[in-house]
Amino acid sequence: MCKDIPWKTLSEAYAFVGNSLLKPMTMTLTVGLDPAFWEAFPAFDGAVAQAGEVCACYAEEAGRRAEGGEDGPQRASVEYTRLFVGPPSPAAAPWETMYRGKDVTVGFGQATFEMRELLREAGLEVRNANNQYEDHMGIELLYLSELCRREATGEGATESADIAAFIEQHPLAWIEPFLDRVSEAAPNGYFAGLLLVAQRVLEHHARLLAR
Repeated sequence: MCKDIPWKTLSEAYAFVGNSLLKPMTMTLTVGLDPAFWEAFPAFDGAVAQAGEVCACYAEEAGRRAEGGEDGPQRASVEYTRLFVGPPSPAAAPWETMYRGKDVTVGFGQATFEMRELLREAGLEVRNANNQYEDHMGIELLYLSELCRREATGEGATESADIAAFIEQHPLAWIEPFLDRVSEAAPNGYFAGLLLVAQRVLEHHARLLAR
């Protein structure tokens, strides 16, 4: 396994984004609205740093709105619901299946079965109150976070080529069109910046594994 890859830091980055995509901010940490969090966010490379600056700018603006009485976590949660829940349907469906073909309207398909098998092989089980399909972007990032955590602690048994293949074939294969839908539905919103960070981290990780 590649020794020069910051597995622990990557695990933490993937976990933060993954968890942020699975529950509205009123049910999770609100650190994404703190500019200091983004200043301290790992700048794996210049592209990740630039994406982090987008999130920092959103957080700074959220701070100004909060001074005027706005509830920042509530605003982000309303955006979350409109994007990923509905009604009547998500503005930006968070499941890989929806991006595997044209005019897909059912968020359950081959990608779901593939992720179920990968999770089973890793000894992982999805437990969430919303009963999300396993090919949810948040779950894919949390799966990748766990692989990175195992590598950081020496528990890993997954070949670097298999991790690289997962990144390329799953989250990185559809995060761009997913981000496009999010950006169209909620331009300059919290989640467009968050997904841009995730995309840039995935791209950086893939380059490290390709060495």
